Amino acid sequence: MNIIAWIVLGLIAGAIAKAIYPGHQGGGIIATMILGIVGAFIGGALVTFLETGTLQFAAASLSIPGLLVAILGAMIAIFLWGLVTRSAA
Repeated sequence: MNIIAWIVLGLIAGAIAKAIYPGHQGGGIIATMILGIVGAFIGGALVTFLETGTLQFAAASLSIPGLLVAILGAMIAIFLWGLVTRSAA
């Protein structure tokens, strides 16, 4: 059941992050889900680091604050992906 929650959170967070982030980001629904799931991990790890001072890989939960953290993490993932693809081209 936890994997289904991550997929739902990833789809929602990835879609909102793509809508908020300026510019065009390619990819379909699968790329959006992966982006959101990666964002949930980035955001969860960032919040855990800020709260405890230790770096742990923890995903954001399926809640309003968890969704906000996942959106923030997905926006960071979009930014990092843009840096990687621009430098490779």
